[in-house]
Amino acid sequence: MEYLELLCSQFQNYQFSELLTSGSTSFALIAAAEIGDKSQLVCMTLASRHRAAPVLWGAIAAFALLNTLAVVFGAAIASWLPDYVVAGTVAVLFFAFGVHALLSHEEDDDDEVVAEKSGHGIFLTTFLLITVAEFGDKTQLAVVAFSSTAQPVAVWLGSTLALTFTSALGVLAGRTVLQKIRISLLHKVSGLLFLILALVAAYKAYERLVATGLLPQL
Repeated sequence: MEYLELLCSQFQNYQFSELLTSGSTSFALIAAAEIGDKSQLVCMTLASRHRAAPVLWGAIAAFALLNTLAVVFGAAIASWLPDYVVAGTVAVLFFAFGVHALLSHEEDDDDEVVAEKSGHGIFLTTFLLITVAEFGDKTQLAVVAFSSTAQPVAVWLGSTLALTFTSALGVLAGRTVLQKIRISLLHKVSGLLFLILALVAAYKAYERLVATGLLPQL
């Protein structure tokens, strides 16, 4: 509970420009990484058989929960570990995610079938499927890492809006979008974003090591 109270109290100290920068960066990173991902395929498949609204709201509820857990965990890590350790770890994680995305050759699998649970509402079905599919996924780990070095509330807002956006594409117009834009290209874009953020985090780690006297200033 103390971490939730900490996140809420941070609203008073945030400047709008910092909030906008962290939120927009989080939005761009997560949106590029999630286009064509399995959560969007779940939304496509379910929306092809059911009304769009409960599918979309189920996805939004699942992502709001997952991002809340990720941001709280990231803020807790930031309070426990030295700044340079957090920044260095984030740099390594983002670098690994970036290389993985750049080397990924996954293609959209139109034949993927998502089993529907009888006796449950489609809202609950979507919520459970996405929660299980995305728990511990690279996207949630990215939110954990980013929220440990940036403003947690801004990261939560940006990442949740991004996942709402990608879910809406999957429900309403995902198939049309994916037919015009190659998934491999979107993976490359997300990979480059991860690598850029890895460089930024590495520079932050260097600055904090210099500030603590563990490294000489160049």
